[in-house]
Amino acid sequence: MHSILAVDDSASMRQMVSFTLKSAGYNVVEAVDGQDAWEKAGGRQFDLVLTDQNMPRMDGISLTKKLRDNPQFKATPILILTTESSDQMKQAGRSAGATGWLVKPFDPVKLIEVIKKVIK
Repeated sequence: MHSILAVDDSASMRQMVSFTLKSAGYNVVEAVDGQDAWEKAGGRQFDLVLTDQNMPRMDGISLTKKLRDNPQFKATPILILTTESSDQMKQAGRSAGATGWLVKPFDPVKLIEVIKKVIK
């Protein structure tokens, strides 16, 4: 079973994402912000990281950069799921090493389709 680290500071968004992923058969570990995700990522292997952008303590792009600097996460797909849709933000995400950019509110079917495409 594939493991996904789901990161969002909104409890309701974490619940929706987690429910969607678990319903599709994924094992989900939730984190409340980038710092929490970074701590939970230490020493664990995830098949995908799904992160919000705007969060306290560490945002999604900073988390992506930190994960990419860690050899363990060099090839792990990282998707940013956020309300941000500006090209400037998307470019910053790509520069940080994000695999993809999804805009909230998300369509559960589309989210699972994208995840199936990026998890090897």
